[in-house]
Amino acid sequence: MRKEDCFYLGKIAKKFSFKGEVLAYLDTDEPELYENLESVFVECNKHLVPFFIETSSLHKNDFLRIRFEDVNTEEEADTLLGNDLYLPLQLLPKLTGNKFYFHEVIGFEVEDKRLGYVGEIQSINDTTAQPLFEVLKGDTEILIPMIDHFLVKIDRENKKIIMDLPEGLIEMYL
Repeated sequence: MRKEDCFYLGKIAKKFSFKGEVLAYLDTDEPELYENLESVFVECNKHLVPFFIETSSLHKNDFLRIRFEDVNTEEEADTLLGNDLYLPLQLLPKLTGNKFYFHEVIGFEVEDKRLGYVGEIQSINDTTAQPLFEVLKGDTEILIPMIDHFLVKIDRENKKIIMDLPEGLIEMYL
């Protein structure tokens, strides 16, 4: 499995028992969706390795207590600490309305209610305090804050995001 075909689920944070169980921090708002997984991909030496789950249960909100098949000792669990967990993209719950996954809208057109076509989303910058759409119009990169108030509609069928942007935001790039 390639990393590009997966989404980041979380990280193996610490050992839980002397029998090889671990606690994984889940990077999600709905950890209960991932309580009964059969398997996950664990990133080991930059490769995704499938690990089958014997048992798992939620632990203190954001953690999943996992017992992997063939991991039976503290020493074996030690080798997994700090490793990232991934799942195939097709296991992501479908979002509707104006909710979307960042990877889902790459390549979508941005349309402003006032100006019309703005450009195509090349990527999303989430390293800033406010995530930004990185939109390309010709050779010009336009950064648009991802603010719920600006989002009018996510049109998945036509691969378009319709926005109501403040006057002057787009014009300052052109």
